[in-house]
Amino acid sequence: MVTVGVLAVQGDVREHANALLASGAQPVPVRRPSELAALDGLVIPGGESTVIDKLMRAFELREPVRAAIDAGLPVYGSCAGMILLADEVLDGTSDQQTLGGMAITVRRNAFGRQVDSFETDLTMPALTEPERPVRAVFIRAPWVERVGDEVEVLATVPAGPAAGRIVAVHQDNLLATSFHPEVTGDARVHEYFVRLVRESSRPA
Repeated sequence: MVTVGVLAVQGDVREHANALLASGAQPVPVRRPSELAALDGLVIPGGESTVIDKLMRAFELREPVRAAIDAGLPVYGSCAGMILLADEVLDGTSDQQTLGGMAITVRRNAFGRQVDSFETDLTMPALTEPERPVRAVFIRAPWVERVGDEVEVLATVPAGPAAGRIVAVHQDNLLATSFHPEVTGDARVHEYFVRLVRESSRPA
């Protein structure tokens, strides 16, 4: 069984851990740099991206996580986690930093404030049971405005004012979604990530 850490400084840590467990991975909370060495993968939950950034620096996690990403550790970021994995952020604060690694430009709080949170069904052909839609929960969520050639788009908003906006992407060892799959009881996004982790963990 692969071991997948959940960055435990803010956000839906327990919910991500439960989804990982349902996907056949062993979840562990991560709060210290020393805990990264035992991981096969890492999840960065949603929350407030600027706060997570500051807490990662306070816990001296930022540079070790960046180094782990560069070394090929599979990492999945949801909502704020997507912002932290992006190479470029629009509408961020003046002092906001990201981990980077994904050739994407995201717009912070693109869908609006907390009161503008919503749910919709997405089509994600890369998941198991692709004919079954994914119920996506968007809470002060970002969207992806630009992607590099190496980025695979996994899902876009199907209808409404944000129709066509990119909300799920994959690049090499990195996965990111604008939405929160951990709160719906549908573990297929986490299963997809765990497959990436297992493939990455295979001997060359």
